Amino acid sequence: MESISGLDSEALNRARLSRDARFDGKFYIAVTSTGIYCRPICPSRYAKRSNVRFFASPAAAEAAGFRPCLRCRPEAAPGTPAWLGTAAVVRRAMRLISEGALDEHSVEALAGRLGVGARHLLRLFGRHVGASPIAVAQTRRLHFAVCLLTETSLPITQIAMAAGFGSCRRFNDAFRHTYGRPPRDLRAGRRGGAADGAEEVVLRLAYRPPYDWSHMRDFLAARAITGVERVDARGYARTVACEGGHALICVSALPGKDALELRVRGAPPTALLQLASVARRVFDLAADPARVGVELATDPLVGPLVRQRPGLRIAGAWDAFECAVRAVLGQQVSVAAGCTFAARLVERAGVVIRGGADGLTHLFPTPASLAGANLETLGITRTRAATLHALARAVLERRLDFSAAPEALAAALAALPGIGPWTAQYVALRALGEPDALPTGDLVLRRMAAPERSTLSARELDQRAREWQPWRGYAVMHLWRAAGNPGANNNVRNRPARVRARA
Repeated sequence: MESISGLDSEALNRARLSRDARFDGKFYIAVTSTGIYCRPICPSRYAKRSNVRFFASPAAAEAAGFRPCLRCRPEAAPGTPAWLGTAAVVRRAMRLISEGALDEHSVEALAGRLGVGARHLLRLFGRHVGASPIAVAQTRRLHFAVCLLTETSLPITQIAMAAGFGSCRRFNDAFRHTYGRPPRDLRAGRRGGAADGAEEVVLRLAYRPPYDWSHMRDFLAARAITGVERVDARGYARTVACEGGHALICVSALPGKDALELRVRGAPPTALLQLASVARRVFDLAADPARVGVELATDPLVGPLVRQRPGLRIAGAWDAFECAVRAVLGQQVSVAAGCTFAARLVERAGVVIRGGADGLTHLFPTPASLAGANLETLGITRTRAATLHALARAVLERRLDFSAAPEALAAALAALPGIGPWTAQYVALRALGEPDALPTGDLVLRRMAAPERSTLSARELDQRAREWQPWRGYAVMHLWRAAGNPGANNNVRNRPARVRARA
C-alpha cells in the first residue's frame, strides 16, 4: 500500500519514532528481523529503518507472516479506521465482518450481500485493507480470544467457542500459527485487575482519546426505555436477547484509562464476540476524533462546537429494528414522549425476563411480537400503529434488511407507509454508525443551520451540509447537542430556545 491513513512511508516512519499515542491503531509496525508487528506506542527498542515495514491493519501484518507483539498487544489497540473514507463496499464489508458475517458463511456469500463478485471483493480488500476478508475475520477472532485469555477466567474451551472457532483443535492450531505458542501460555500472564464472577465477563474496549463520555451518557440517558435500559452513575445498562435467553450488559468509563469497561452477565460464550462488537459500534470506539476535528474545524457553524467538545461521538443504538421502531414512535413528538410510547410498547409486546432486577425487566419486542401486538391503547395515532405493524411485517418477510447498503435500506424503508427519508437516515446514523448520515428533514438541524430567524428546507440543508462531508453524522450530533444546550456556545447562530432535539 502506497500510503496509510494519508501518510507516506517517510511520514509513517516519523510517526513511529515519535511514539505519539494519537497514531495508535492507525497503522502497525512490523520488524523483519524479529517477525513481530507492534503498535506505534510499543515501548520496545527502535528497529532499524531497513528492517521496518508498515501495515494498515493487524490482519495485513499477520497475512504477511508477522506475529503480534505480546508486549504492546495489538489486539488492545483502538479500532483501526484504516478503511474509512475508502470504497463504500469495503466499509460495508468491514461492518458485516465485525458483525460476524464470515463466522458461518463464505466470502462468496459476503460478496453476494454486497452486490459484487468474490474476486472483485478480494481485489478491493487487497487495495484498501492489505488483507483478505478471511484474514480480517481470523484476526478479529484471535484478538478477541487474547482479550478473553488475559482479562477473564473463562476456560479455554469456552474461549474457543466465544471467539468463533468450531473446536478447541482449530483454535489451538490458529493460535499457535499466529502467536507461536499455545493459548495457555498467555493465560499464565493474565491480569488480575479485571476479575469476573461465575456468570460475569469483564472486558476493556479501547478508544482513541479524547472521548466525551458525559455527552454519550447524557444522550443515552435522555432516551432510555424503562424496563429495557438504565443509565446512572454506574454506566449504561440494558437487556439484550441471546440464543436461548437473555443477557445483561453494562458499559461504563474507566477513570484514567482510554477505554470503556463492558460487563456481560448471563450470555453464552458464543455471544460474547458479537456483544463486544455491537458495544464498540454503539459507543463509536473506532472513531478518530482528530481526523473529524480537522475536517470540520473550518466550518463557521460546526467548527466552534467541535473545538468545544472534541471528543463527542455518534451515540449509536443497540439494535437496528429497535432503532427504527423508536424513530417511528418519536416522529413529531418530544424525546420524552417518544420514550413514554416506547415504554408502553415494551410493556405491551416485550418479553418479561426471569430474574429481572434494578429496573431491567424486559426485552425489547421482536418483529414477530410487534407484528401481532394490539397497539390501540399506546397513545399513538392509528396511522403510526399501522406503520409499526408494516415495519415488523417487512422484517419478518425479509423485505427489509438492516445489513443492506444505506441506499438500499433507505429505499426499502421509504417504501413502507409512514416512513420517509428522516427515519432512514436516522437509522443509518445511530444503528449503522454511518459517519456521513444526514437526516435532512430534521427540524432542529434545519433551524440550527439557517441564517438567523429562518429555517432551511431539506434541500437547502443538504446543500449546506456538503461542506461537512464525509463527517455529516458528527456535525449532526454537535448541532443536536447545541440545540439542547442553549447556553453552550454563544457563537452559534440562531440557537432555537423551544426546538426539541430528535429522538
